[in-house]
Amino acid sequence: MEIQISDGIVRRVRGGKDTPMNGLAIQARTVANFLPLICERVSASIVHNADANYTGIRFDTKVGPVVLEIPTGDRPYRLVHELIEPDEKGRTEVEMRRFPQIYKPRGIAHITSEFLRSRGFLK
Repeated sequence: MEIQISDGIVRRVRGGKDTPMNGLAIQARTVANFLPLICERVSASIVHNADANYTGIRFDTKVGPVVLEIPTGDRPYRLVHELIEPDEKGRTEVEMRRFPQIYKPRGIAHITSEFLRSRGFLK
C-alpha cells in the first residue's frame, strides 16, 4: 500500500495518475519488492510525506512506526523510529541506523529487515 501525507492530510495513493513517479518513489517501490514476508506482516507501506520532506517505507512494528527514509543526493539511508509522543527532550524521532548508498535494493531490504528482526521490532 502507498500513502501520501500533505498538509497533515493522509490519503491512500492508488495506481494511475495520482501515483508519484519520481526517482525516490521508484527506488522505494524497488526496495519494498525485496522485503521478506515478515516485513509485510507488519504492514510495510510506502510513504510520500511532503510535510516531513521524505519518501520512505514505513513499518508498523510492535513498538511504534519505523521508517526507512530513502535519501536524496548523496545522503545515507536512515532507519528512524517515529515516537508517538515527544520524549522528555522534545524529540519526535530517534535515528536508529544509517548506511551509505553503496548497496543495491536487495541489500537495503536485507539490512533493514535483519536490523528490525534482530532488535525485536518485528513480531
